[in-house]
Amino acid sequence: MRRYIRDRLAGATYFFTVNLAERRGNTLLVDHVDALREAFQKTRAAHPFAIDAMVVLPDHLHALWTLPQDDGDFSVRWQQIKSHFSRAVPMDERRSLSRQAKGERGIWQRRFWEHRIRDEDDFSQHVDYIHFNPVKHGLVGQVRDWPHSSFHRFVRHGKLAVDWGVGSAADDVAGEWRGAGL
Repeated sequence: MRRYIRDRLAGATYFFTVNLAERRGNTLLVDHVDALREAFQKTRAAHPFAIDAMVVLPDHLHALWTLPQDDGDFSVRWQQIKSHFSRAVPMDERRSLSRQAKGERGIWQRRFWEHRIRDEDDFSQHVDYIHFNPVKHGLVGQVRDWPHSSFHRFVRHGKLAVDWGVGSAADDVAGEWRGAGL
């Protein structure tokens, strides 16, 4: 079995991509967004962390977290979030024989992708990527039209304009991320 080496640094900020096991045509995350929200709340109560930015799409999510100064274990947090969410939604997904043998649900991909944020510019680029993602995937025409995004919090706090990502600004944001592997 392959052993993954994770970059765990207490107090660091990380960008994550977490996918459903079956992505094509799956809308589980937005269909059960309240259960996902509750899974985050339960996990944060036991293992605190700050959610700096986040977007929930039908079949995956992107998040930017800052961990506590004395804790770098983001894996336990994702395990808890996935577990709480999995217990809250109906058991109607397809499960491989391997998952059945291990008593696992077939909701989430087993792993996730993480990137430790290096500096303010890296942070800003990932916030932009998170907020623009629903447009990139063709779910909405404008960032402000996607309800499951921290974009709305950024607007409320005066960090972004409500029309951010419209017109030439959208081309700039999309252009920065073409070929970035995200």
